[in-house]
Amino acid sequence: MEYKTYHIEGLIEFFPRVFQDDRGFFLETYSEKWFEPFGIHPTFVQDNQSVSKKGVLRGLHFQKPPYAQGKLVRVTKGRALDVAVDLRAGSPTYGQHVACMLDADQQNIFYIPEGFAHGFVALEEDTTFLYKCTNFYHQPSEGGILWNDPALGIDWGVTDPLVSPKDEVLPLLKNFVSPF
Repeated sequence: MEYKTYHIEGLIEFFPRVFQDDRGFFLETYSEKWFEPFGIHPTFVQDNQSVSKKGVLRGLHFQKPPYAQGKLVRVTKGRALDVAVDLRAGSPTYGQHVACMLDADQQNIFYIPEGFAHGFVALEEDTTFLYKCTNFYHQPSEGGILWNDPALGIDWGVTDPLVSPKDEVLPLLKNFVSPF
């Protein structure tokens, strides 16, 4: 297993070994052992899947404590630009983001701990996005930051993305008070 860490503490990209032959391929998509070198032990309690048309942007979402979620995300079909924004109060990287290209051909997997807003944009038709969560979905705890907030400076790599009406009215970072 290879991995990559980022300038924002807690974000990890995993590159599992893919065993491929004329029958197809096999890979591990999750193992507790991956997290041992980092001293973290997430417990995943829920798996989710979405399928998106090219240009669909979902995010930037989070859940407030005590329902905050860590996520382990991957794409099984297509490609998506996945973005995590640090919302942890007192963090030296508060308000900064990391963009990770998730690619079904590469089979990479991205870990985002609690305390981050998360979103992605589908870069191919029928992009299939899977994610494991460390807490159950809890609608009253939903929160978000506006996906195109100029203060974040995120280059989503697409013009005119398809965004839900709910995501178009999320607050700006400057009006946000971190619950993390």
